[in-house]
Amino acid sequence: LDAAVQGAYVGLFLNQGQCCCAGSRVFVHRSRHEEFVEKLQALTEQRKVGDPFAPDTQQGPQVDLSQFEKIMSYIEKGKEQGARCVTGGERVGDQGYFIAPTIFDEVQDDMAIAQDEIFGPVLSVLTFEDKDEIIRRANNTFYGLAAAVWTRDVALSHEFAARVRAGTIWVNCYDVFDAAAPFGGFKQSGNGREKAEWGLEEFLEVKAIMGA
Repeated sequence: LDAAVQGAYVGLFLNQGQCCCAGSRVFVHRSRHEEFVEKLQALTEQRKVGDPFAPDTQQGPQVDLSQFEKIMSYIEKGKEQGARCVTGGERVGDQGYFIAPTIFDEVQDDMAIAQDEIFGPVLSVLTFEDKDEIIRRANNTFYGLAAAVWTRDVALSHEFAARVRAGTIWVNCYDVFDAAAPFGGFKQSGNGREKAEWGLEEFLEVKAIMGA
């Protein structure tokens, strides 16, 4: 459980949430949900937001005013649509584009914060009961760049990786990359692949020669 909490924390809050494969939806089994949220909240509330040049800063500002306002609008949508803001949900200071790392609990699949790409430090916690449910709901989105699963069950991790429609599947880790592994998404998460031999195809022109 501690590894899953740490993975969810890093997977979303890296680079102020401004990451193409940010893990903004976290599905937690109902039996471990309360403990998970408590641990994640405690870790998140220790996060130091401030001057990105200060050596002890863990989270700097959002990239610009437009993105800051977009993220804050999604935080308001989360509250309006009935999600419970566990921590954060507000601006930090009165200058710059700093947003407190935010966790929403009791999130439903049809809420804007669970469906849209926010590109900010806003994490949604959802609960599930069994593997078929979680795989179906994980796939119920327009996006499919990356996903991760934390489990001690090796067979389950293979089934999850095979059935979830995402270009990268991490098992018991997050944001692990290798130049020899292809990177790219399914559905509206882009076309083609970067890196590895698949990435080289983007730089090649294929010639067809036919004869009779």
